Amino acid sequence: MNQTGFALAGLGGLQKRLDATLEEMKKQRILERIWEKDHTVWREDPAEISNRLGWLDLPESMTEKCPEILNFVEEAREAGFTRALLLGMGGSSLAPEVFRMVFGVQEGFLNLHVLDSTHPQKVQHFAEHLPLEKTLFIVSTKSGGTVETLSLFKYFYRKTADLVGAAANRQFIAITDPGSALEALAQELNFRQIFRNDPNIGGRFSALSYFGLVPAALIGVNIEEILKRARVAAEHSRLDPLQGNNKAAVLGAMMGAFAEAGQDKLTLLASPALRSLGAWIEQLIAESTGKDGRGILPVDLEPLQAPSVYQADRYFVYTRLVNETQLNERVSQLAEAGLPVLSSQLADRYDLGGEFFNWEFAAAAAGWKMGVQPFDQPDVESAKVAAREMMKAYQESGVLPQPAPVFQDDQCAVFAEDRPADLSEAWQTLLARLASQPRGYLGIHAYLPADSAVDAGLLAVRTELLRRFGLAVTVGYGPRFLHSTGQLHKGDAGRGVFLQITNEIKDDLPIPDSPKSGESSISFGVLINAQALGDARALQSKGRPVVRVHLKGDIYRGLKMLLDHLPERG
Repeated sequence: MNQTGFALAGLGGLQKRLDATLEEMKKQRILERIWEKDHTVWREDPAEISNRLGWLDLPESMTEKCPEILNFVEEAREAGFTRALLLGMGGSSLAPEVFRMVFGVQEGFLNLHVLDSTHPQKVQHFAEHLPLEKTLFIVSTKSGGTVETLSLFKYFYRKTADLVGAAANRQFIAITDPGSALEALAQELNFRQIFRNDPNIGGRFSALSYFGLVPAALIGVNIEEILKRARVAAEHSRLDPLQGNNKAAVLGAMMGAFAEAGQDKLTLLASPALRSLGAWIEQLIAESTGKDGRGILPVDLEPLQAPSVYQADRYFVYTRLVNETQLNERVSQLAEAGLPVLSSQLADRYDLGGEFFNWEFAAAAAGWKMGVQPFDQPDVESAKVAAREMMKAYQESGVLPQPAPVFQDDQCAVFAEDRPADLSEAWQTLLARLASQPRGYLGIHAYLPADSAVDAGLLAVRTELLRRFGLAVTVGYGPRFLHSTGQLHKGDAGRGVFLQITNEIKDDLPIPDSPKSGESSISFGVLINAQALGDARALQSKGRPVVRVHLKGDIYRGLKMLLDHLPERG
């Protein structure tokens, strides 16, 4: 490890490619130009670049906002709140979740929960298990119009108003951009607090803004120390890239150079305390690089295997706390076998502030090398448009438009363009597509209520796919992944094939038409199914193969059924 706590190993012939990229980075003054907010690093047109570089200033500018945040936290504690429920998606929810998982809850502070699912079973879980009258609700969306966030807000506002009456508004705060629809709504309802974020920050670059720091402070994280560590990382990102101690520059150059060489599977490994960081990195890298027929595929929470299992398109970034060494030997074996590894060591949990900044800067640098614009998301809207069309059709006819299943029995229904005869043949169809696709990957889109048992069932499936076929398999819960890896799935070179998993919803929940009304024209069950159908349509319009398996009974038994029908390698 060098003085900034990272080391490279196993690069082999890629070392020359990395060195050349770092030399090019220095020659073109890329680091200086990023700090100068020079949009021509990426494009001649400044659109969605010049107004997306505010994240560079956050370690300094948010330090000035700390007293405001900490005063609010004290007010919330004195008001008797014991829980906080964050309603948000993607860039609004992932960093708060990392803070919660890495730091836990400090004594005397609020216990934070994050709800980024529209599955009615998941929504109902929070409605039944939280003491709503003692819960502070954080409505978090940059645009102010995210359909999932506003649907969850309307539901919980009505639930809370039924309990506490007109005082419900004092249990809600908003984090949003100035001038957004959410700001207007929060003003109309007289929310307890409105935090107006710098609008020159994209959602996935907002970890060190109000979006990440307000939830962090509510659980007792020392946000001033987080920002101090981020300032150190920011200072290091200005260093000469050829000296080997600029982690952000090396990481960005490595990702960009390796992607050009065909090694585009960024496999994220972490010691136990830092495992949640991968989901935030996944969104940042997938949405920043997955466009224009290019992309880096982050592979998160994959069980570590022997080096011989992995294909040549892999490289690894291993992040650990200094005292957590459980994976060290196995990671060393990867490098010894010729698989590239960047190992990163954090002194303590507060170095997370530096990691947020390093990865954001690295994403920007990788975009330069790959020739992509890292701050937009041109293919995300297609799934939203398709979902809106589905919901409009439902409101007109009372039925979501969808094709007939090509196969069904009492356990599942299968939907696929290739018309497999049964579940085993559906697997064979997907695997055959992958066999003909160099550097392919399988994305599992689980429109299911996340819990430990569902996690375990999905992990078993992806582990077997990796063990039997050496496949890179990613798993995303819907609709959460639509705000994370959804851009990459539609914008990359088209190497992915996709398995959608939906389930039969028995106890649906209505979405109020407004926070003040008990009337409802649509439900969470309709919304999540419209999002699944809409994304499938958007993927297919881009030529991506999709198979949907709709589970009719018990979810856990259904996942076991999927595993049981997985073929052995021929």
